[in-house]
This record gives sequence, C-alpha cells and structure tokens, in this order.
Amino acid sequence: MKNILYIVLFAVVLSACGTNEKKTEMINSNSKSSFGQMPDGTAVDLYSLKNSQGMVVDISTLGGTIVSWTAPDKNGNYDDITLGMDSLQGYLDGVPFFGALVGRYGNRIANGKFSLNGEEYNLATNNGVNALHGGLKGFDKKVWQVSDFEENKAQLTLHLTSPDGDEGYPGELKVKVVYTLNDDNSLKIDYEATTDKATVVNLTNHAYFNLAGLGGSIVDHEVMIAADKFLPVDKGLIPTGELADVAGTPMDFTSFHKISERINDTTFDQIALGGGYDHCWVFTDNSSDMKLVAQVKEATSGRIMEVYTTEPAVQFYTGNFLTGSAIGKNGKVYGKRTGFCLETQHFPNSPNQANFPSTVLNPGETYSSSTMYKFSAE
Repeated sequence: MKNILYIVLFAVVLSACGTNEKKTEMINSNSKSSFGQMPDGTAVDLYSLKNSQGMVVDISTLGGTIVSWTAPDKNGNYDDITLGMDSLQGYLDGVPFFGALVGRYGNRIANGKFSLNGEEYNLATNNGVNALHGGLKGFDKKVWQVSDFEENKAQLTLHLTSPDGDEGYPGELKVKVVYTLNDDNSLKIDYEATTDKATVVNLTNHAYFNLAGLGGSIVDHEVMIAADKFLPVDKGLIPTGELADVAGTPMDFTSFHKISERINDTTFDQIALGGGYDHCWVFTDNSSDMKLVAQVKEATSGRIMEVYTTEPAVQFYTGNFLTGSAIGKNGKVYGKRTGFCLETQHFPNSPNQANFPSTVLNPGETYSSSTMYKFSAE
C-alpha cells in the first residue's frame, strides 16, 4: 500500500513539474501579430516581449509605442500599468503620445526655431507657437522597421530613417532603438542615432504610468527624484534658462512625497504655470553613467518603479492636460491626472540656450542614450 502511495505522489510531482515547464515555455514565448494598417496600407505589427516572471510588454511598430505593460503587485498579480489604446485606430484618432518614442526632439523648442552653424531652421509647430516632441508628424506617428526579433529572446530592435528636412530638422538621421525585457522585471531602452549633417537630437519614451492600474488617479503615488535643481518655465512652458534650487519649494522630491501633497499649491508660480507638475528636473549626478534617478511607490498595490538613465534630466508630468476624451483599454477613461510620465532626456529648448548642455549631433558622431524602468512590489 505504501509503495502504491509513493508511486501516486511521484506521478503528481512529475505532473506538476511538467506543468511548470510548460508555463515557463509559454511565458518565454515572445510573439508577433498584426495590429492593423495605416490609411496608406502600410502594415503595423504588435510585438509581445515576455519574461520568465510573467511580465509582458506589447510594442507597436507605429511610433515604437508601448501599448501595454504588466507589472506585479504585492500579491504577485500582474496588471497593466501604462496608458494606451485597444486598437490601432485609437492611436490614429489622436492620443497625447501614450507610450511612444518621441523625436527628433523630445519636449519643447521655443517658437519652433533654432540656429545651428549660422543657419536658422524653422520647425513644424504643434504646441501653440512652439515645436513639441518632434512636430506634427514626429517619430511617434511613423511606422518603424524591425531589424531584429527572435521568439526565444525578449528583445526588439527598431530602426527609422528621418530624411533631411523632416519637420524642418536638418540632416538625414538614422535612429536605432532596442527594447530589452529582463528577468528582473526591468525594461531597458537603448537609443542610437547618426546624421549626415549637423542637427539636434533629444530622444525619449513618453509612457504614462499608473501603478494602481488604469483609470484611477495617480495623486496618491509617492515620488522621489534625485535632483537638486529644476528648470523654471514661462507661461508657454519654455525654460527661462535658469537652473533653480528645488530646496524649500514644491519641486523638492529629493525624499518621497505624495503627488497630491503640493500639486495644487498655486501660490508657487511654477505650479500655477504648469497646471501641476510639467517640468524638467536636473539630476544631482549629471554624469553619463547609468544611475538611479527616480522612484515611485503606490501603497494599495505595493508596486515600486525605479528609473535608471544615462541622461542628465527628466520631465516629470502628471497628466494635467488629459481631458477624458481618450477612451482607452477596456473602456478606461483617461481623465486629468490618471497617468504620470518620467521622460528621461536632455533639457527642453537646449538649441536656444547656450548655457544648457548641447544636444547637437555632428556627422561622424553617434548619439547614445539608455534608460531602464524596473518594477518590484512590497
């Protein structure tokens, strides 16, 4: 009788092991599917990157857009934590850069103009009189080419060639972006670019996060940004050129603060001008090393997000201009402050500010930048 019992128990163990192996194989099986067609008939694909922990990141070739991204809560449950749309048509109808790669120049350039090597360039303007995130048809609205993808490797390599004069920018720019999903629940984004003529470049990803899940407010999230200075802006949200201390102001996130704590303090002019937080923070460590620059915690889910980058700054944006007009995944309404962004980058309007770090890229040089978002829970 004991021998029969041992045999049965052994069979159960073997069966469980087999199930786990199948589960691991399923999780690690990255895939490609159709996401529809552009109005001109160009095919758009959706790539799913999956790691051994259960994290899934879906990326569209339209804009290199992160369409969805799951992360674990304190109970081990994975939920989508980034704002996006259910279909390609949702993006074609117009969204505020949800999850997209932005360029050539992330953030704002004043009056849509800059001078380089004695020549003035006029850019497409799409934010009042200013150029924002690359213009009317920036990198977020272009279909990227895939040059490397394997079903057994959670990595996707995208390429885009931006012709000379694209949205007013000089030089033919060749861009490469690599998304790598790691088993420690981190997603690394590596950017490279080369040009045949002097130009300006500032690339980033514009993911909107909500660590509590989609549809609710983000104001109870706690934020830390390792920056002792920020860039004050004017009424057009263009940096004035000053680097101001965060100490003693609502812009001080050198220790954790809830977003709600000071976001409505309109007695501070910068909060009033931005309608909340929509500013660039300058890291205390201004090296090009990969460093931890920000952390976000959400108490209900227990989720924690860490941000690492080689960039000198980050635009922290709290979804102040989300209006609820975008109906997203599973019918979720994306209203005011239902998502936040941490867009690692160089400074806004650098081409017009001689005292800001240069964003000029010359022929023979390679633009290189890396950012990583890592998730855990407690």
